[in-house]
Amino acid sequence: MKIIPIIKILRVYQWSKNLLVFAAVVFAGELIDTPALIKSIIAFLSFCFSASSAYILNDIIDAEKDRLHPEKSQRPIPRGDISIPSAIILITILGICSIVLALYLGVKFLLILLVYVFLTVSYSLIWKGIFLLDVLALAMGFVVRAIAGAVAINVVFSNWLIVCTLFLALFLGLAKRRSELLLLKEDAENHRSVLIYYTKEYLDQLLLIVAGGAIITYTIYTCSPEVVKRLGTDKLYLGLPFVIYGLFRYLYLVHYKNEGSDPSKVLISDFPILLCVFLWIVLNIGLIYWGKLF
Repeated sequence: MKIIPIIKILRVYQWSKNLLVFAAVVFAGELIDTPALIKSIIAFLSFCFSASSAYILNDIIDAEKDRLHPEKSQRPIPRGDISIPSAIILITILGICSIVLALYLGVKFLLILLVYVFLTVSYSLIWKGIFLLDVLALAMGFVVRAIAGAVAINVVFSNWLIVCTLFLALFLGLAKRRSELLLLKEDAENHRSVLIYYTKEYLDQLLLIVAGGAIITYTIYTCSPEVVKRLGTDKLYLGLPFVIYGLFRYLYLVHYKNEGSDPSKVLISDFPILLCVFLWIVLNIGLIYWGKLF
């Protein structure tokens, strides 16, 4: 097998989603603790390998439909660059690596990883064809990532931050469905049967609801007495403008540029969003760790 098709089928750019496991170590004030940081990196790699194996499995299942898709037809399996037996070998190798890393972090982390694997596999086989549950299943994958990051370093993750993660993930999932609906148009049902139940207007309403939910829950989290006491700062709310701008910018890209069918590509290719996320990270690290370091 050639290297480029392997990189494509692994969806390395999608690994950016797994950066969510670092949320726990950052917001628990443990980023400067070397053992905790190493465990978070191991958790990240474990989820990356697991996610790639799930992507490959999904490509195998959807190979015939993907050959008819204007974009997905360029994936390695539909193009014939990687055979299905070779893809199965890759799944096996990635799965073993993921489990070995998970075991290093403990049985509890392994169980969380297995929940994630169940979600992703069942999504490919079941949930992606069921109205609304398709988006909810995708969103729960992000929530599991966030919880796994906390389990990896043995800290308690804020309930408000978990709910905020759920709203943000729903936002990305609904935006993805909207973009697919407009991109595929009359052929939408042939590529993804569940799209027949969605309309642009309905998705727009849901996007506004979950965007509002994300902003509200993030605000509550930053002002929570428990969080203020644990992190030693009551200034986390200063990151709220970046969250609001990021959501508004993403909505603009979805509505006026018809982007959003691949959230990972949008998040790493749109400079304003990249800058917004970078500044938000710098601000939060500064607020949480300035007193610890200086």
